[in-house]
Amino acid sequence: MASEATSRDRSAVDWTLLVARAVVGVIFMAHGAQKLFGAFGGPGLSAVVQMMGPLGYLVTVGEFFGGLGLVFGFLSRFSAASIIIIMLGAVATVHGKFGFFMNWAGNQAGEGFEYHLLAIAALLPIVIAGPGRFAVGRLLPLAEAAGKETLAAVLE
Repeated sequence: MASEATSRDRSAVDWTLLVARAVVGVIFMAHGAQKLFGAFGGPGLSAVVQMMGPLGYLVTVGEFFGGLGLVFGFLSRFSAASIIIIMLGAVATVHGKFGFFMNWAGNQAGEGFEYHLLAIAALLPIVIAGPGRFAVGRLLPLAEAAGKETLAAVLE
């Protein structure tokens, strides 16, 4: 009886992680595409690098390819941790001084950090639990070939 409940709970966790990965991944792929390709009215890579300096390359690659990794479940923990670091950097360097709330009413000088905190909260379960059962990283034979569990945890 306990194994049936455990199996049902694990299935719910796997589906939850899939939904979190897919939603957050698509959002960050879109943000990264704005920065990388100028898609969706974004500035494009040259403008981002002009604004942020060389760090703009890392932020752009981290958002786009980190989002892609989350969607497919490949390097999910690394991708989630990378985006968390990007969000913490955005709060520390830009958004923290404007307070918690976004500028919905247009009455403050910039955007607050509530979005960034929400993204971090959605990404932490992926860093902690991994991508779940529905991940491309689980299908790769690299972990068995190397014979190491730690490699599997990184690739997932």
